[in-house]
Amino acid sequence: MDYLESLRVFRSVVEANSFRRAADNLGISVAAVSRAISGLETRLDSRLFHRTTRQLSTTEAAERFYAGSSRILHDLAVLEAEASMQTVQPSGVLRLVAHTTATVLRLVPLISTFKRKYSKVDLDVTLTERPVDLVADGYDLGIVVPFMLSAETVVTRLLQRVPLTIVAAPEYLKRCTLPQHPSELARHTFVAVPPSVRKPELTFRVDEGNLTVPLTYHVASNNPMFNREMVLEGFGIGAMSATLVQDELSSGRLVPILGDFEIVDGAFEIRLAYNSRTFLPAKVRAFVEHAAAFFEGTADA
Repeated sequence: MDYLESLRVFRSVVEANSFRRAADNLGISVAAVSRAISGLETRLDSRLFHRTTRQLSTTEAAERFYAGSSRILHDLAVLEAEASMQTVQPSGVLRLVAHTTATVLRLVPLISTFKRKYSKVDLDVTLTERPVDLVADGYDLGIVVPFMLSAETVVTRLLQRVPLTIVAAPEYLKRCTLPQHPSELARHTFVAVPPSVRKPELTFRVDEGNLTVPLTYHVASNNPMFNREMVLEGFGIGAMSATLVQDELSSGRLVPILGDFEIVDGAFEIRLAYNSRTFLPAKVRAFVEHAAAFFEGTADA
């Protein structure tokens, strides 16, 4: 393997944080990756990775070498493209993880418009609602809500703020008096999210200042669609994404509660997350720009 190819292998290992994933991304064997890294370490007379059976981490020398070698490979790709009268086109496999229900109304049109625009990019999409580590889990990008990010070394970009609305089913309100003031919520039952996701309380802005109401609940789930169905069945009040319950509110299957009172921090953020690298691959940069434009264009939809 020549020196430039060894540099490409090295870059892939750093970005994938795994010999195996780098091999998969490059379409070569793990043994070939290992030989390339060993050859570089011999040439540089310096260890590039700390390796154990379960973990891989870069050395200080590797961090410095990554920045310089990435710049060289990026400049070389630009030169080759200019020499052939072409532009650097996004291509390859883009591994994307997205929050299942937060993106339910946006993900398909987002992906389909991106794919039509960048036909050479293949997408490997994972839907989940658990915390993720983009590097360790091998993702290029995430469309996430903040609690999902288990590492702080990623760049995030706000795509959308989704307001919360408090709702209940008419069946529930037949048994319980409709609350007229936030303080009355303390006497009601909620369908909630687990405390590990969000503290079971709501804070309202009232004339006297902020009022925090602890939530009583007997059913909790990290899946908003499940929670919506339980609220529809009359098992309690829900504080839910406005977009998730808009059809039910329009049809009367759910009733809005305390709409005249402002919820403090009453919106959750959908963010685009990607690894903090100086030189983003073309496919990642293209998706970042496309997603930002897409969400801006559908903000009022």
